[in-house]
Amino acid sequence: MISSALVDESAAFAAGHDHDGEVVSGGWCRRCRTFHCLPLAPARAEALALMSLLQRHGRIDWQLEPAMADPRCSTEPLFGSAGGKMFGVLCCRDGEGRREVLRAFSGQFNGLWQADGWVEPLFEVAGLEALIREPEKTIQDLGAKMALLLKQSDDYQRLHQERRALSRQLMRAVHELYRLRNFRGETLPLTEAFLGPGAPPSGTGDCCGPKLIQHAIRHGLRPESMAEFYWGAANASNTKIHGGLYPACAAKCGKILGFQLCGLQ
Repeated sequence: MISSALVDESAAFAAGHDHDGEVVSGGWCRRCRTFHCLPLAPARAEALALMSLLQRHGRIDWQLEPAMADPRCSTEPLFGSAGGKMFGVLCCRDGEGRREVLRAFSGQFNGLWQADGWVEPLFEVAGLEALIREPEKTIQDLGAKMALLLKQSDDYQRLHQERRALSRQLMRAVHELYRLRNFRGETLPLTEAFLGPGAPPSGTGDCCGPKLIQHAIRHGLRPESMAEFYWGAANASNTKIHGGLYPACAAKCGKILGFQLCGLQ
């Protein structure tokens, strides 16, 4: 049975704070029966430096000459009706003790899963694209047929159930592509690493935190601190505002970061 003290501790960490009130990002580890986390404050300067680069260049491929820039890398759409995006930095040390800073953006950036200078997603992009190509077309076709029917009709309800079943099947298949590693050398599929009832929510593993930590593990880097911030027009609920620093989300990242950070000394 989980003690009341542990419940209180869980609530504090879920809110993104440790015992001393410092903002942290992490999650519960079922193996160690404790929270593993990284502080935000030491990485704050690097987050502000990244904000400055985004502000100055207005694109995420600022390393390239303007003539070589990819239009999809412009940050302008983030200030439109679609809203902004989370960005993150992870401060690490390599095996020789040299400092290294990793950068990530959440999910896709204007259709791009990868961009030079930014960490990769948790899956092979080509594998994902091959997996979803046909099922997504079928789901879209079902949606087009439903648009021609009355919602109260039997045919509409039948197609609705069929589309829902295909969507759930596709989501399960997509989750199987995600393999999470930790600092103990262990690897688990997302569905097993996820700590919570039911299937992982859509987008779990696509946030900055899991991507940054996975990259660090793959390349033998030791994380020391992590900071994430929101860039662009505020979200619909106004819980994320332009330039605001935030801990990793509890609903998705908080359910897998505990596993990923396990074994980090």
